[in-house]
Amino acid sequence: MGQALTVSYVQVVGVERITPRTARVTFTGDALAELMEDRPDQQMKLCFPRAGQGVPRLPEPEADDTYGMRWYEAYLAIPEPERPLLRSFTVRGYDRRLDVMAVDFVLHGDGGPAARWGRDARPGDVLGMVGPSSLYARPLPAADWLLLAGDETALPAIGTLLESLPAGARALVWAEVADAAEERPLVSDGEVSVHWVHRERGGSLPDAVRAARLPAGSGAAWLAGEAAAVRALRRHLVEERGLARKAVEFSGYWRRSLTQDDAPTEEDLAWAKEQAKEQAKEQAKEQAKEQAKEQAKEQAKEQAGE
Repeated sequence: MGQALTVSYVQVVGVERITPRTARVTFTGDALAELMEDRPDQQMKLCFPRAGQGVPRLPEPEADDTYGMRWYEAYLAIPEPERPLLRSFTVRGYDRRLDVMAVDFVLHGDGGPAARWGRDARPGDVLGMVGPSSLYARPLPAADWLLLAGDETALPAIGTLLESLPAGARALVWAEVADAAEERPLVSDGEVSVHWVHRERGGSLPDAVRAARLPAGSGAAWLAGEAAAVRALRRHLVEERGLARKAVEFSGYWRRSLTQDDAPTEEDLAWAKEQAKEQAKEQAKEQAKEQAKEQAKEQAKEQAGE
């Protein structure tokens, strides 16, 4: 049996403006109790209704789905005028006692479907949801210290990652926001230092991290946000700071001047090709290690006279 991603409906039960440009929307849904896991950085997709629809039309994936992508085939089969608009989000929190999920909406001025919906969200509104699933969990690399960097879109994940750290764990956070009014509390049992970067003052995430003094010892990083900034940060940490490539988890959540509906750019394709090469190298290394282990076992057997 495969591991199909669950497609379900969620309904708004509350809306709170936690900063001038961020709305926290809480949802309930019949499938939440089964889907939500006790782990940070749970990724999922929300399905927004088309104009004239009160409730989005959802795809109906097959139950036997080895790679968890049949839902997307069913999604594309929906006629485009009725097909819901998809956007990726991170679960900010889940209260199992109340069976309520919190999701933060960044209210960009670009008029995108998620920002428009988030500005006008009211209790009783209904969206679709694909996932979340542990198939796409990204465990943090083991290290003496952890660097977390991202913009507003990454703050929900950063918040959950910090909350998952045990006492004594060391983390450094660089968070890029529009201005001081967009800062928010970040809670952790670990030893955390938070550095806010304000765009209104000309600050940028890559510049702030480049200028930072990092601790001694082994480091790991988690990066997310605007794709070009994430690429620049990863190259800096790997090529100039000496972090191992496998110690840097990263994700481009959005692209400047483009949406998730737009085709990939030449830069996106070049980056994807580079990533594929790196993954192929890592896989080749792992295969070589496994082959070496098997050869060592065979030699040991021969020497033992088996």
